[in-house]
Amino acid sequence: MRIFNTFTRKKEEFVPLEEGKVKMYVCGPTVYNLIHIGNARPMIFFDTVRRYFIYKGYDVNYVSNFTDVDDKIINRAKEEGVESIVISTRYIAECKKDMADMNIMPATKHPLATQEIDGMEDMIKTLIEKKHAYVAKDGTVYFDVESFKDYGRLSNKNIDELQSGFRELQVTGEESKKSPADFVLWKPKKEGEPYWDSPWSKGRPGWHIECSVMSRKYLGVQIDIHGGGEDLIFPHHENEIAQSESSSGMKFANFWMHNAFLNIDNKKMSKSLGNFFTVRQIGEKYDLQALRFFMLSAHYRNPLNFSMDLMESSKNALDRIITSVERLDEFLLQSSRDAADDMEKQNLDRLLKLKNKFEVFMDDDFNTADAISTVFEIVRLANSTADENSSKEYINALHEAIDTLCNVLGIITKRKQLSIDEEVEALIEKRQEARKNKDYKQADEIRNRLLSMGIVLEDTREGVKWKKA
Repeated sequence: MRIFNTFTRKKEEFVPLEEGKVKMYVCGPTVYNLIHIGNARPMIFFDTVRRYFIYKGYDVNYVSNFTDVDDKIINRAKEEGVESIVISTRYIAECKKDMADMNIMPATKHPLATQEIDGMEDMIKTLIEKKHAYVAKDGTVYFDVESFKDYGRLSNKNIDELQSGFRELQVTGEESKKSPADFVLWKPKKEGEPYWDSPWSKGRPGWHIECSVMSRKYLGVQIDIHGGGEDLIFPHHENEIAQSESSSGMKFANFWMHNAFLNIDNKKMSKSLGNFFTVRQIGEKYDLQALRFFMLSAHYRNPLNFSMDLMESSKNALDRIITSVERLDEFLLQSSRDAADDMEKQNLDRLLKLKNKFEVFMDDDFNTADAISTVFEIVRLANSTADENSSKEYINALHEAIDTLCNVLGIITKRKQLSIDEEVEALIEKRQEARKNKDYKQADEIRNRLLSMGIVLEDTREGVKWKKA
C-alpha cells in the first residue's frame, strides 16, 4: 500500500509502527453549529481509509476529537444567552446524528478538548521547561517558533517569510511576542468566557495544543497517520508538529494526509454567496448515502465541485448498485441449482480479478474514484450474466463481492425503508405530478393504492391532505 505523504510530497510504502496495527488521528469539527458539506468530505474519506485498513486485516485505533471550547462557541453562547457547554453538547449530538446518516463509524475515541485540560497544562509545562515556550506578562503562553528548526516543513513555508508576514498582521496585545510567528498555547480569559486555573493565568488553551495532547493520550507519542482537510496544513498541523516533537523529542506522525477543498458550483462555499449547505439541508432532499457516494467519486487530493446536478447523478448511480443487489436477492429465491457450472466458474474468475483490481486502486493512495468504477464493472457482470436460472453459488458470490466492496466504501446496498408517512408523502407527490401532466389514470391508480393502504386523500384549497381511514 502506497500513501501520498504531505510531509515528503510523494507516495511512500505504508509500514505501520506496530505490525498489524494502525494509529490514526483525524481533526474533528468545532461544534458551534450544524456541520456543513465541507466538514463532511474529510469525515467520509478518512472513515473510508479506516474501513479499508480493517478490510486488509489491520486493528485500527481511530481517534477524532470535538473542539468544544472556542471563540465561535463562546460567541454563539452569548447570542443565545446560555453557557458554552449547552452549545457544544447540542452540536456534538447533532454532528453524531449526521455522521450516522452518512454511515460514518464512530471513532474508537471522540475526545473533548474541555476534558483534556490537565494534559494540555502538562505539555505546556514541558515546553516551557525545554525552552520551547515562554510566558508573557499578561499570563499568555507562546510557543517559540525559532526554537524548532523544522518549523515550516509540512507547509513548505520559509520561517523568515512567515515572520515578515505575521509582522504585518500583528494585532494589539501581541507586542509581548518574541517573534510575530509565535503562536498561543494558553491565553488569559476575557470577561464572560469559560476558564480554567493554570500556573500562568485563569484562561483556556490555544486551539493547536488540543490535538497534540489528545493524540498522544489516546494513540501514543508516535502515530502512523494524521489526517484532515488541506486548510489545516498551516497553521494547525504545522503547529501540532512543533509542539508534539519539541515536547517529546520524537517524530510525531509518519504520514500526513490531507483532502482537497470542496467547491459549490465552481465557487468557494460561503454564506455571503448564498451557496452554503449543511449536511442536514442536503439530507432533507437526498439520502446521505448519495452524498457519501458523491464525495468518494473523485480522488481525495483533487478539488471536488458540488452541485445539485452531480448529487442527482450520484443518487442515480447509487440506485443502480442497489437495484442490482435487489435483483440478485430475487434470483437467489428463484434459483434451484446449488453449484456453479463451467460458464459461471469462468465468470467467477473474472469476479476475482475485479476484486483484486479494486484492491490495486485502493492500495494506490486510496483511489476511491477508480475503486467505485470497479464496483460498477461487477454490477455490469451481475446484470448481464445472472438470472433466475443461475446457481446459488454464483449469485451469492456476486452478491458478496458487491456487498463487501461497497462496505469498504461505506456504501449501504440495502434500500432505505421509508416510514409510512414518508411513503404516503412520496406517493401523493407522484400523484400530483401525474395530475399536472393530465395523466388521470395514474393519479387514480395512486389514489386507489393509498386507499388499499388505509389512507384517504382530501383535495382542499390548501392542497392535498391525508388521513388514516
